[in-house]
Amino acid sequence: KDVQKEREPHVYLSKEEVKEKIQSYNSSVTDKLKMTLNANGIYTGFIKVQMELCRPITVQSSQSQGRDAPSNNETAFYLPDGCVNTLHISSTNTVREVIEALLKKFFVADNPAKFALYKRCHKEDQVYTCKLSDREHPLYLRLVAGPKTEMLSFVLREHETGEVMWEAFSIPELQNFLRILDKEENDQLQILKNRYAAYRGKLEEALRGVLKPG
Repeated sequence: KDVQKEREPHVYLSKEEVKEKIQSYNSSVTDKLKMTLNANGIYTGFIKVQMELCRPITVQSSQSQGRDAPSNNETAFYLPDGCVNTLHISSTNTVREVIEALLKKFFVADNPAKFALYKRCHKEDQVYTCKLSDREHPLYLRLVAGPKTEMLSFVLREHETGEVMWEAFSIPELQNFLRILDKEENDQLQILKNRYAAYRGKLEEALRGVLKPG
C-alpha cells in the first residue's frame, strides 16, 4: 500500500542524545554495519537502498569520463528486480546526494532529477511508502528507526509516477530504449514461433497416427 504520509518533523538531537542513540543502534546491529560518531558531532554509517526501477537505465562504461562522455560509451538495460546497494554516508548527506552517489556507483548517466528516494515503513500490519524530499537526511532516519529494515527501508524509484515524460530523455537514451524494445519484441516473436512450431509438430504427429493404415 503506497500512500503519501505527512512528513514527520525533524527533531534536532543534542550531541549526547545522538551518542546514546548510536550506542543503542550499534548494540542492535546484526550485520556489522555500525555507526560512528565523530568529534565534530557528525556521524557516519550505512544505509541499504533497494532499486525498484521500471524503465531501463543508461550506463556508462568504466572508461567514460562523467556525464558528457560520448554516447557510444553508453548502453541501456533493465536493472534486475530486488537489487540492493549499500552506501556509506554521513549525517549531513541529503537525499539528493544519496541519489547522486547511487547513480555514480552504478555508472548511471541518467539525470538524477529523474529519480526519487522513498522510505518504506511497516506500521500496524500495513506497509506505507513515502517519497522523501531532497533536503531530508537518510542516515538520521535510519538512526531514529533503528537498524531493522522491517521498521524502515529505502527504495529508489523513477521520479515520475504517472505518464512517462519522454521529452525529458536525451536522443541517445531514446535510441537505446528503442533498441531494447526491438530486442524484446524479437525475443517474444521467436518464443511464439517456437511454441506454434511445437504445437504444429504434435498435430502432424497425431494426424499421422490417425491416418496410418490399420
